[in-house]
Amino acid sequence: MNKLKYLLSLVTQPRTISSSSPKEQLLNCLTYGLFTIVALCAGFLLWDLSSSQRDGFFYGKKDSHTLVLDLSHSQEVILHSDADQRKRNGNCTFWDCLNIYKCEHDRLKVYIYPLQEFVDDKTDKVATTLSSEYFQILEAVLKSRYYTSNPNEACLFLPSLDLLSQNVFDKHLAGAALASLDFWERGDNHIIFNMLPGSAPAYNSVLDVNTDNAIIFGGGFDTWTYRPGFDVAIPVWSPRVGHQHPHAAAQRKFVLVVAQLNVLPRFLRTLRDLSSAHAEQLLLLGPCNGMDLSTRCSFSQHHKLMEYPRLLSHGKFCFVGRSLRLGQPDLVEIMSESCIPVIAIDNYVLPFEDVIDWSLASVRIREFELHSIMQKLKAISNVKIVEMQKQVQWLYSKYFKDLKTVTLTALEVLESRIFPLRARSSRQWNAIATNPRATFNPLFLPSLAPKSQGFTAVILTYDRVESLFLLIQKLAVVPSLQSILVIWNNQKKSPPHLSTFPSISKPLKIRQTKENKLSNRFYPYPEIETEAILTIDDDIIMLTTDELDFGYEVWREFPDHIVGFPSRIHVWDNVTMRWHYESEWTNQISMVLTGAAFHHKYWSHMYTYAMPGDIKDWVDEHMNCEDIAMNFLVANITNNPPIKVTPRKKFKCPECTNTEMLSADLNHMRERSACIDRFSKIYGRMPLRTVEFRADPVLFRDNFPDKLKRYNDIGSL
Repeated sequence: MNKLKYLLSLVTQPRTISSSSPKEQLLNCLTYGLFTIVALCAGFLLWDLSSSQRDGFFYGKKDSHTLVLDLSHSQEVILHSDADQRKRNGNCTFWDCLNIYKCEHDRLKVYIYPLQEFVDDKTDKVATTLSSEYFQILEAVLKSRYYTSNPNEACLFLPSLDLLSQNVFDKHLAGAALASLDFWERGDNHIIFNMLPGSAPAYNSVLDVNTDNAIIFGGGFDTWTYRPGFDVAIPVWSPRVGHQHPHAAAQRKFVLVVAQLNVLPRFLRTLRDLSSAHAEQLLLLGPCNGMDLSTRCSFSQHHKLMEYPRLLSHGKFCFVGRSLRLGQPDLVEIMSESCIPVIAIDNYVLPFEDVIDWSLASVRIREFELHSIMQKLKAISNVKIVEMQKQVQWLYSKYFKDLKTVTLTALEVLESRIFPLRARSSRQWNAIATNPRATFNPLFLPSLAPKSQGFTAVILTYDRVESLFLLIQKLAVVPSLQSILVIWNNQKKSPPHLSTFPSISKPLKIRQTKENKLSNRFYPYPEIETEAILTIDDDIIMLTTDELDFGYEVWREFPDHIVGFPSRIHVWDNVTMRWHYESEWTNQISMVLTGAAFHHKYWSHMYTYAMPGDIKDWVDEHMNCEDIAMNFLVANITNNPPIKVTPRKKFKCPECTNTEMLSADLNHMRERSACIDRFSKIYGRMPLRTVEFRADPVLFRDNFPDKLKRYNDIGSL
C-alpha cells in the first residue's frame, strides 16, 4: 500500500509551469499524461492483487467457500417436528417443476450443501448418517466441472443428506431435514440420489420421503413412478464389482446363469423346472449355508461352491428377475463380468434408459414368457452374442464402472435436457469408439435423419452392362446421392474395368462377390458410409431424379421404415388356408420390394447376422424372396408397415426382355407365396401390416406453376 500511495502522490502533487518553449511544454504534457496512466494502472493492479489474496484465489489458492468433505467440519442442525413438509409431486415435468431460469450459464452448475448433522429436537435421533458410497458421490460432483461454490449461480442443488438406502434412515426426519435446507423452496432444482427405495412390506419403487418437486436419481423406478424427462434412472451400486473379466462367448460353458438370491418364489419354481430340463445349459445357483454373499451353491451339482460374482463369467447370458425391489445390484455385477443381462421384469426402468440403447446389450423377456426363455436365448446367433457382449463391456466401462462414473453420467443426462443443443446424439451415447463403422438401431435415431449425409446406392447386377451404365448415369445426377456401390454377382465373368464405367462426379466402387446370392445386396459392406441405403436392381432405369430425391426425403422422416417404389400385398386364401402373394394393383400394401427401396443400414446388419431361423439360407438356396425376408425382418422389429412413395405402380423396362428377368419364371409367384407361409411360421406370427398409405410431394397433383413445386418430374399412374 505504501507503493500505491507514493505513485498516487506523484500524480496528484502540484506542478509548476516553467517558461520553456512550446515544444518542450508539449513534450512535458505527453510525458506527464503517460506517467499518469501507468501510475493508475499500477494502482489498480496492486488493489486487485490484494483483494485476490483476501479472497483466496491468488496463485491458485483454493476458494474459501469451497466445500470441505470432512466430518469434523459438519454442523449440527436441530430439526423441529412442525417443519413444513410436502409429499412428492408425482406429476412433475421438466416444464413446471424445474426453474430453468436459474440455469443461465453454458454448462450445468451444481451447488453442494455443507455437511450437516440433522438431529431431532425431541429424541436426539440423527436423521441420516453419511455412507462411504454417498461420500464418493459428493466427492465426484465436488471435483467435477459441474461444481460451483456459489449458490447464486447454481442451476441445481445437491443436499449432503444421504438418502441412498431407505433401510437406514427415518423417512419422517429425512423429510424434515430436506424442508429445513436454506434453498429448498419446495424442492425446485434439487436432486436426490436414492438406490434402494421403499421399505417392508410395500417396498415402493420410489423414495418414501416428502421430496416435493425434487428430481430423483433413483435406482428402482417402474413405469408408474418414473417421471419421464424429469427423473433419472440410475443403477443400484454393488461394492462387489471390480475389474472386468472378458471371457470370449465361445469359452462360456452355460447359455444362462441364474445367481440372483431374491427372485420371487413363483419365478424361482419356473427356473428350477428349466434347470432340470436344460441341466447342461442353465446353471441355477442359490445361497450357501453358513457362507456370506460372496459365494453361491449349485442346486444340481451337489451344492458345488462357487465364487460370486466371478461365476457369472461362465455364462453367455445372466438372469435379472423380479424381487421385492425392482432395482438390484445384480445388473451391475452381471455387466462387470461381461455377461449379457436377461431382464425379466415387465415394468422396470433400466438405468439411463433415456440415452442408452439397451437392445444392443441385453435381452428383455416378459414375465409370463419365462418358461420359454431358453428357446429364445438359443435362437440368438453366436455372432449376435459376441456383438452384444462387446457392447456390455463398453457400456460398463463407460457408464457403470464406479460411483464417480455413475454420478457424472446421471448429471450429463440431466444436462442434455437443460441444454439440448449441446447434448450428445444417440449414436454418441451408444457407439463403441473403437468401431467407427458401427451401425445403430434407427428406432433410436433423431426424429429427422441428417440431410447432408445423403445415401449410398447399392446396385445388384450380374451381366447387364448396358442397363447398369445407364442406371449409374441417372443416379449420378440425384442431389442427395453420396456414392454408388456396384455388387457384381457374376463369378464366371469379371466386371468391366473401372475406366469403362461412365464418368460421374460421385464416388463409384465395385465389389465382386464370391457366390451368386441375392442376399449379397444386403451385406453391410465397409464401403457404405451413410445411414441410408438405396438398394436398386440394374434394370430399374425408369425412376426420375425427383422421385429418387423425394424418396430419400421421406426416408429421412421415417428412418426405421422401408421406403420404396414398387409395392405388394399379402392376402389370406380361405380355400387353401395359406398366405398368398399378390402383385395386382390394390389400394392396400404390406411390402415394398427392395429392388428400388431405401432402408437404414442397420437392417442390412440385422439381415446378415441376426435373421431368425434358416430364412437367409433358404433365400440364397432358392434365389428368391430376399425382399420379402427384409420386409418381415423390419416389420417384426418395428411393428411398422413400409412406405410407398409416388403413384407409380408398375415398373416397365422397354430395353429389357422378359427372358432376362427372374420374375418371368412361372414358378416365381408360387415360390413367393410359399415364402410368406414359411416365414410366418418361423416368426410364429404374421408381422406384415397392411395399410392404405402413400407418400406424395406437396402440390405435385395441384394445378400450380412448376416453379412453385419442389418436385415436378414425378411419375403418374
